[in-house]
Amino acid sequence: MMQRPFKLGTTSFIYPDHIIPNVKKIGHFFDEIELLVFESKPDAVIPCRNDVKELAELSRNLDLTYNVHLPTDINLSAPDQRLRRDAADTLKRVIERFSITPVTMFTLHLEMDRPLPSNAGIRAWQENARQGLKLLIPTLEDPSKLSVETLWYTPDIFKNLVNEFGLSVCADLGHHIKYGYDISRTFELFGPKINLIHLHGVDTRLDPPRAHIGLDKMPPNAFKEIIDHLKHYTGTVCLEVFKLSDLKGSLSALAKIFNGMPCL
Repeated sequence: MMQRPFKLGTTSFIYPDHIIPNVKKIGHFFDEIELLVFESKPDAVIPCRNDVKELAELSRNLDLTYNVHLPTDINLSAPDQRLRRDAADTLKRVIERFSITPVTMFTLHLEMDRPLPSNAGIRAWQENARQGLKLLIPTLEDPSKLSVETLWYTPDIFKNLVNEFGLSVCADLGHHIKYGYDISRTFELFGPKINLIHLHGVDTRLDPPRAHIGLDKMPPNAFKEIIDHLKHYTGTVCLEVFKLSDLKGSLSALAKIFNGMPCL
C-alpha cells in the first residue's frame, strides 16, 4: 500500500440527475469533479449563469476544483471552415461561461472520421485542426488549460499541435487499453503536459471492448499496466464512469493499491 500521489476526481453524472445535485452528493469525497458538457445544442443544455455561480459556491464550501469536458457535438478539426468557426464560437462560449469557477482544465476532442486516413489524409486533418485552433487559442487567457484528449487514433498525430499552441494533454488510459495504444509511449511523448488522466475500466473480452466501466472489471494485466503509471503521477486522475456501482468498484480496486481512497 502507498499514499496516492495524484488528485482524485470523478464525473458529474454518477447519479441520473443534473450537475449540481451530483456535485452536492459526491463533491466532499473528491478533490475535483469533471463537469460533463457533452452537448452544446440547444443552448439550455449548457449550465446557465446562476448554475455556474452555485458551482463556484460549492467549490468553496466543499474545497474542490473542476475540470470541464467540452462539447463533443461540434468539430474544431472539420474540413469545412464554417463548421470549424461554429465550433470555435461554441467552445469560446462554454469556456467563458465557467470563467468564475475554479476550472483546472477544459478537455477537448479533436474529432477524426474513421477509418484512419492515409498519410496525406492525416496531414490534411492536422492542418484543419491547426486552423480550428487558431480561431480558438487567441481568445484564451491560458492555452495550457486546454487539454487535448487521447481518442481512438494514435496520440502521435496531435503532438505537434500540442507543442505549437502550448496545450496540455488529457490521457484517457481507458482508451489506450480499448484501442491497443502504448501508455508508456504517450507518457514519453507528452511528459509533464499530461495534466489530466481519464481512468475507467475496459472489458477487452467483448467485441468491441466495453469501456467506461468499473476498474474492478478490468483484466488484471491491463489494470497493472495502468497502476504502474499512477504510482508516479502527480496530476489529476478522474474516474470517468457514469453510475454509482462503477464508481464504487473503481474506488475499491484502487484502495487495494493506494491509501487515502474515499469510501462511498
